[in-house]
Amino acid sequence: MTKRTSIRYRVAVSGTDPISEAGITAQLRGRTNLDVVDEPGATCDVTVASLAPDDTGIALLRQLTRSSGQPVVVLVSELDDNDVLRLAEAGATGVLRRTESTPELLEHAVMRAAEGEATLPPELVGGLLRHVRSLQQHVLGPRGLNITGLSDREISVLSLVADGLDTKAIATELCYSERTIKNVLQDVMRRFGLKNRSHAVAFALRQGLI
Repeated sequence: MTKRTSIRYRVAVSGTDPISEAGITAQLRGRTNLDVVDEPGATCDVTVASLAPDDTGIALLRQLTRSSGQPVVVLVSELDDNDVLRLAEAGATGVLRRTESTPELLEHAVMRAAEGEATLPPELVGGLLRHVRSLQQHVLGPRGLNITGLSDREISVLSLVADGLDTKAIATELCYSERTIKNVLQDVMRRFGLKNRSHAVAFALRQGLI
């Protein structure tokens, strides 16, 4: 991995026991692109949490994602397909096994999380993708939705906005009223916290929907 020394990320460390926290902190200190945050409640870009994928660990992970609003990279001892799903559903952005997490790999996972990218053990990615496909086919698809939470109609509207059509032209193209098109766009922007039509189009492009 190429080091990007011009960017430094602030990292908080959390865990279910002080020994794990101390070990993770020691691994992170001195890394080229990271600053470890020790002050309670201080703002950070990413939290690294040592926990087990059991009820206690999942509760801690949910609390961390809610309180900080920032990505969380999780270190665990044991991990299988079901554990990955539980951790992902609870808000984990990255997941690493402790036995495999060298300081270099941990730094890489933190940087990826700060930039909105996920990290998973390669052999478990297939199981997660199979779960996503099953969810799309059996739950979301029959309801006209996809994994992003956008309906086919919403995607069609955003695609036509991206093509430069105004509300009237979109309504004509899709055989809806102008009010319906406006309502669709307003609902998408409200649900995803988007500021305007351009922001909504950018969101759809990033998701690979248009």
